[in-house]
This record gives sequence, structure tokens and C-alpha cells, in this order.
Amino acid sequence: MADQPHPKKGRGCAGFVGFALTASDGAARAGVLSTAHGELRTPAFMPVGTKATVKSVDPRELRDLGAEILLGNTYHLHFRPGTETIAELGGLHAFMGWDGPILTDSGGFQVFSLRHTILRLDDDGVTFRSVYDGDPARLTPELAARAQAELGSDIAMCLDVCPPADASRAELEEAARLTTLWAERQRQAERAPGQLLFGIAQGGTDPELRSRSIEEVATIGFDGYALGGLAIGESREQMFETTAWASDLLPEDRPRYFMGIGDPEGILEVIARGVDMFDCVLPTRNARTGTALSWEGGRLNLRNARFARDPAPLDENCPCPACTRFSRAYLRHLVNQQELLGHRLLTLHNLRFVLDLVAGARAAIERGGFQSYKDAALARLQAAPEVQNWTS
Repeated sequence: MADQPHPKKGRGCAGFVGFALTASDGAARAGVLSTAHGELRTPAFMPVGTKATVKSVDPRELRDLGAEILLGNTYHLHFRPGTETIAELGGLHAFMGWDGPILTDSGGFQVFSLRHTILRLDDDGVTFRSVYDGDPARLTPELAARAQAELGSDIAMCLDVCPPADASRAELEEAARLTTLWAERQRQAERAPGQLLFGIAQGGTDPELRSRSIEEVATIGFDGYALGGLAIGESREQMFETTAWASDLLPEDRPRYFMGIGDPEGILEVIARGVDMFDCVLPTRNARTGTALSWEGGRLNLRNARFARDPAPLDENCPCPACTRFSRAYLRHLVNQQELLGHRLLTLHNLRFVLDLVAGARAAIERGGFQSYKDAALARLQAAPEVQNWTS
């Protein structure tokens, strides 16, 4: 591909002008992405609605928390209730009662994260056993495109091969080859009206393979680009280092998506390296295990006995329902008794924490003070008495 222009000069889908950078501060960027269901301000965190719901949270509450976009899981929706059924009911937006932008994955990540279910992998696609009934199922770029078209999402992801963190160089190279091959085919497949399509670059932390994958996918031309195959077991240092140079290779005039990061430190670090969008189940999953994010206490394990008589809110200045109405002692009681209200309140709080963190980062970029904002936020979190491994 030596005769091709460098990807940083920008190659997207013909005529696509839906992403505008509004500010930058070092490598950190702020922008606006236009979609069929409204504008998305970046950097943006996408709460994960695996089965057409962010667990325990009403879509109107998500809006109130500050969410502008949600992520839907094509794999699970394909099997239950079926993308054809959702299409008959008006598409994913109508089905789940969310009128803002939705990004859908291709379904491929679930296939490859459940590697024991794979029966055959070839140039055409992948055959695997459904986790629901064990029956063989087939996924190809064309099927991934059709499923996401039936869902009617605003942003569809290309089908890719996500190798494990301990994959050999040969496995990484094959994953990148198939990812390019499948991206070329999905680029030609029919989409829902107004649906954007994002390509994915693979290659692990290998500079040559990752750079080649970015060049190949950028040459095809997409509305946005994702860094796949990171945050899957490599060291944090490797992840952040790879993100820095790989993000810099992506087209400047298209949104950049880091697939699967949601801890506060990780969010700030990838924003600092030029990432515009990211998603993760961590805030909601932590809530279901009794863990709350707090500026005043770090990562709080509410099962801890020291909260049994604590009358304070999780955060004094947080406007979420958990903080404005309830004490840490009460929330601990709910968690220890496995009351659903406890999971729900902690979910609302953790999502508000992450969404506010990202909104603050966006405002800091716009005023030219992102580094100070990042340093101050990390200092507060790391100084907290219960700060532990954020990603555990």
C-alpha cells in the first residue's frame, strides 16, 4: 500500500461530513458527531445495554444522568428476541424506548471471547455454538450488516476477529487479515437509512501489525474507526502506549473509538491519547457487586463493615438519587441483603460518576485545561483511602 495516502489525511465514506472537531488540547479532542437520532458530543462514554436495556435503569433516567448514546449487543439480540422481531416492532430505538443515538457491535466480540464455542473459522465467516441453546450458528460480514440494519442502530460496527491477549504473532496477523477482508465486504453491504459504519483495526500491541491494519482499514474508508483487541489482558502500560501511537495513525477527521474501557483512570488516559468514544460494563457491573465510585472515598466496597453506621452520602456533591436521598449505611444494608434497589441506586450513581467525569474532561479540553483537569482528578482518586485496582 505504499502508493496510498497516509491515513491521517482522512478517508471516510464518500460525502460524510458528520463529524466536526470543536477543540483540541494536546492529543485530547472534543467534537460533535451527527447521527440519524441526534448529535453526540465527544469525548463520550457509552453505557452498555446488552439486551436492549442498561440493567435496572429507565431510558429517561439515562438521559437525566447525562448519557447521549447507548451501546446494544447484536449477538444477544440476534438470539433473543431476534433482530427480525425487533425490526417488526419498529427497530431498536422504539423497542427499548430510547430516542438518542445507539451504537451496535457486530456480535463478533462475543463469538471470539467465547472461543470454546467456535466450530469453524474461515475467510467467509465464523461458525459457533449459541450460548442459549448450543445450536450451530453462522456469522459473516453480510449477516452482521443485516442484523444491525434490522436493529436500525445509528452506528454499526464491522465484523472483526478479536484474538486473545496471549495470541502468537501468527494469530495476530491472521486476525488482522480476516478483519480487513471482512471489512471490505461489510463496506459493500446494505445498511439502515442514515446508519454510519465504523471499521476496526486489530494487531494487538505489535507496532507493525497494528499499523498495517489501520492503514488497510482506513484505505477502505469508514465513517469512524475503532481500536479493537486492547484491554483484553495486556498490561496497562502496553495498552496506553499502543493507544497513543495507534490513535495518532487514525484519520483526524473521523471519530476514534476505544472498545471496552470504563474505569476512571483508563477513561482519562485514553482521552489524553486522542480517543473520542469508549464503552464498558464496569460501572454497572461494579454496582451489582456492591461497589460505588466516589470522589470522597475512591472505590468503595459497601460490603465493608465500616459503612454499617455511616450517615454520609456516597458523594456530598453528587446529584444522583443514591446521594441525594440515602446514606452509605442504608446502601450497604441494601447490598448485603441483595435488595434490587441497592443494585439500581449504585448503578445510577456509578453511571453519573463516569458521565460527569467525561463531561468534565470535554469542558476542560474546550477551555484548554485538560492536563490540569486530568492530573487533579487522578490525584483525588489515588489519594482516596480505598483506591484499589480500578479494573478489578
